[in-house]
Amino acid sequence: MEGMKPKREIQNVGKEGKQVTAKERQEQLVSELKESETPLSGGYLAERFQVSRQIIVQDIHTLRQQGIAISSTPKGYKLDKPEGVRKVFKVYHTDEEIQQELTLIVDLGGEVEDVFIYHKFYGKVQADLKIRSRRDIREFCEALQTGKSSPLKNVTAGFHYHTIWTREAEDMDRIENALKEHGYLAERREYEPEGI
Repeated sequence: MEGMKPKREIQNVGKEGKQVTAKERQEQLVSELKESETPLSGGYLAERFQVSRQIIVQDIHTLRQQGIAISSTPKGYKLDKPEGVRKVFKVYHTDEEIQQELTLIVDLGGEVEDVFIYHKFYGKVQADLKIRSRRDIREFCEALQTGKSSPLKNVTAGFHYHTIWTREAEDMDRIENALKEHGYLAERREYEPEGI
C-alpha cells in the first residue's frame, strides 16, 4: 500500500547501548547466557535488551532452531553445557603462579569449575570458580589481591585440587601434560581419599 514503510528487522538496544538487529541481539543473548552462572529470566532479558518478553521467547525459539541448546527452568533460561570430560587434578604452586596456572588451563580449552582442599582434620573444603576465560582469571586474581582473604590452597601449604571440564578428551590430555611440564601436578597423600 502507498505510504507504508517496508518491513525490516526489529531493532533494539544491545549490550553497548547501540541499536542492533534481531540477529545481533540473539548473538548477544547467547553471550549473556554463556557468561551467567545462573538461569536468566525472560523479564531480565527483556529489560536488558529493551524488548518485550514475547520477543525474547521468539529469540529463544529461533536459537533453538539453530541447534543451540537452551533450557527453560523455573528461574529462567540457561545454556546447556555439553557433556564433555571432567577430571580432578591435585596441584601445587605459589600465590604468584595462580594466574599462570589458570591461564594454562583456559588457553588449552579447559574450564576450572572449582578449587578444593582435603584437610587432615577438616575434611573437604570447596569453592566454586567457573573460570572459563582470561577475563574470569583477571577478575579472580584482582579480587584476591584487593580482598583480605588468602587463597584456599594456603590452608594446606599450597596443595589443592581443581575440577577441570573440557569438551574433548584430547584437550584434557593436553592440560594434564602441560600441568606436569610446569611442575604443578602433585602426588596424593595417604590420608586423602582415592576418588576425589
